[in-house]
Amino acid sequence: MPEGPEIRRAADKLVDAVVGTPLTRVWFAFLELQHYQAQLVGSTIESIDTRGKALLTHFSCGLSMYSHNQLYGVWRVVEAGAEPDSKRSLRVRLETQERAILLYSASDIEIWPSGTIAEHPFLQRIGPDVLDENLTVTEVKARLLSPRFYRRQLSGMLLDQAFLAGLGNYLRAEILWQAKLAPQHKPQDLDPLKLEVLANALLDVARLSYSTRGVVNENHHHGALFRFKVFGRTGLPCERCGEPIVKTSLSSRPFFWCPCCQI
Repeated sequence: MPEGPEIRRAADKLVDAVVGTPLTRVWFAFLELQHYQAQLVGSTIESIDTRGKALLTHFSCGLSMYSHNQLYGVWRVVEAGAEPDSKRSLRVRLETQERAILLYSASDIEIWPSGTIAEHPFLQRIGPDVLDENLTVTEVKARLLSPRFYRRQLSGMLLDQAFLAGLGNYLRAEILWQAKLAPQHKPQDLDPLKLEVLANALLDVARLSYSTRGVVNENHHHGALFRFKVFGRTGLPCERCGEPIVKTSLSSRPFFWCPCCQI
């Protein structure tokens, strides 16, 4: 499943394609959404934002669309009128005079009044967005030590969207490597310094992944770029200590780590 950085990058592309331009064609595959089509034609998409792995499309007519890609959903940007040849099932088409954005394969799509979209059950369940620029290290530390999370093992907690929305399997592995922590630790086990390091890694790794688009080029003039240190690198030497990276399974998901320096 795409994680927060991938969903945010997808949203950025959609924004560039259609925001601020009147919609000339709107189509939904699901019958329960089709009565909104006429209402949305002529309106503009004012903004598209993300909450974790959910995407929120806000229309000028006072409606908002909630969508979640889940495992198989994917957005595409095409020229207006284009009908791409795809084996995927088209679910949503939002088209302007020049461009169209298409959502394929997703099944979790709803239209809400914009004023109440924050009450959507999924949005009520999840924690702060890890990519929210207003989220601070101090707030993350407080969340780690809150009664809801401080006794939870990091391996499972970092996949729980109720902790920080947008984290996922590759981020879990990379964050714990960055923090030099074994996955079985709980926040209550950590001294103040380790807690500080973990809180910083939770924000830094996710934000680096988003901002540098996953490009592998450490000589880039803008500075360090995100690349996997452990994820998918089974048997390769750890860049920190040289020992082999190990693959195991935690919380029913593959997990990659260095048992030598993650202690």
